[in-house]
Amino acid sequence: MSAQLFVVATPIGHLDDMTFRAVEVLKSVAVIAAEDTRQSIQLLRHFNIITPLTACHDHNENMVIDQLIGRLKNGENIALVSDAGTPLISDPGFKLVRAAQEHGIRVTPVPGACAAIAALSSVGLPSDRFSFEGFLPSKSSQRLLQLEKLKDETQTLIFYEAPHRILASVKDMAQVFGADRPVGFAREITKTFETIKKMTLAELVSLIERDHNQQKGEIVLVIGGAAKEVDLDQLKLDQLLTRLLEDLSVKAASQLAADLSGVKKKIAYQRALELTAEKEQDKLDRDLN
Repeated sequence: MSAQLFVVATPIGHLDDMTFRAVEVLKSVAVIAAEDTRQSIQLLRHFNIITPLTACHDHNENMVIDQLIGRLKNGENIALVSDAGTPLISDPGFKLVRAAQEHGIRVTPVPGACAAIAALSSVGLPSDRFSFEGFLPSKSSQRLLQLEKLKDETQTLIFYEAPHRILASVKDMAQVFGADRPVGFAREITKTFETIKKMTLAELVSLIERDHNQQKGEIVLVIGGAAKEVDLDQLKLDQLLTRLLEDLSVKAASQLAADLSGVKKKIAYQRALELTAEKEQDKLDRDLN
């Protein structure tokens, strides 16, 4: 079986973000399975793509899977697209991809735009660990319950939100996460009225209330993670090492700290090296300023 299901990312606003590979794939396949054929036809016309479209969305995915899998088994390549961005990321397509995998059909990603990653890359919040949470429940009571489950998570959290719910959602976030929690607000990414700001949740509530335009368009919220609780044992070790390093070498200070605290010498030595490096960096920063 040589046919493939291509999962093709499309622009989230600026059409120049369409990749050359994505255009070629959409031109070469037998059919394009689209979330909304009316939306996708505009994109195809722009790039002179005449490949036939068929609908594949939340309401009909179960019904069209067998038909699409049948075509793939007959050797026809198919491309899957959503209205904008990467399919399956809060968009339809998961059931089709899973079915293709179960039938031994090769699934090939064609990477491109994704609003969640674009927002994360530009708002200035930690990106080493993050969790994509998609859309929160529409009802406030359910939304608050979901936020309560997430309030102690230390990784960055990424949400999509609808314009008509953005103010209520941000208010709920401020209530649960705390008004001072940092938030990245990314609206209409790559479009004419692109807005990317970083502030506190309280400040974002105020901004949205003052400026009704902030309740329009596609919105991504990037929430800073909860502050990690201070490890008291680690704090005591740091205090002990900091004092010992004022008079002793790293080796001697870490040996004495290990004897006094009961931690392993290897751990004390590694932490002593880190504290020494931090002290040297602080001195360098002060000298540069």
